Amino acid sequence: MSSIGIRRRSRANRDGLPVNAEINVTSLVDVAFTLLVIFIITAPILQGGIEVAIPRADVPPLTSENQPFFVTVLRDGTIFMEDTEVTLEELEAGLPQLMATGNVQRIYIRGDSLAPYGPVLRVMAASVNSGVNWSVVAEPYRTGN
Repeated sequence: MSSIGIRRRSRANRDGLPVNAEINVTSLVDVAFTLLVIFIITAPILQGGIEVAIPRADVPPLTSENQPFFVTVLRDGTIFMEDTEVTLEELEAGLPQLMATGNVQRIYIRGDSLAPYGPVLRVMAASVNSGVNWSVVAEPYRTGN
C-alpha cells in the first residue's frame, strides 16, 4: 500500500506542473554560427585556379558554347595551360595536339596586368604559329559605381 501512495503522490505532482513547450535553441545557434565561420574560412582555400590580376577594358562578357580553355601568363612570366605550368616549348608542342582533339575551338589568353609584354607576346605568337584561334581576356569596367 505504501507503493501505491507514492505513485499517487508523484502523479499528482506531475499533473500540477506547468507545461513548458519552448525549445532551447541556444546550442543550435552556436553550432550553426560555428559551421558558418568554418565555411567562410575554408571557401577561398577550396577554390582552385591561378591568381592573376586581369587588366580592365571596355569589353563584352565572355560567351562560349564550349568550356573555355585558358592559357595564363603570370607577372613573373610563368605560363600555365589551365592549371599546369608549362614552358614556351611545351606550349608550342601542346597547342596543335590540343586543337587536334576537337574539344577546344579557341584558347583564351589571360595575361596578368603587371606581366611583361614579352612573355604574353610569345604566347600569342605560339598560338598563331600553331594555327589556334585565340582571344585576350580582360575584365570589364564596373559601371554604375
